[in-house]
Amino acid sequence: MKKMKIKYFNDTGRIVTIHPATFLQGCTGDKDPIKYLEERTFILPEGTYPWVKMWDYGEAGLSILVSPIADKDHSVE
Repeated sequence: MKKMKIKYFNDTGRIVTIHPATFLQGCTGDKDPIKYLEERTFILPEGTYPWVKMWDYGEAGLSILVSPIADKDHSVE
């Protein structure tokens, strides 16, 4: 089984920080904040698919979480 990757393109007009749990849960990728008009690729562990959440903290900025979810009994036919 191949590892899955997800690409995020920042078109928000703001800098997006990456929630630390993204990497604690097994994703790999560049940990630097994502600049406006920058694309970032996250590599997920084998056998998972992405669940993505973004928070808007107002003046404190935006944050994204990419969480790998185990692909058990979620086959699409």
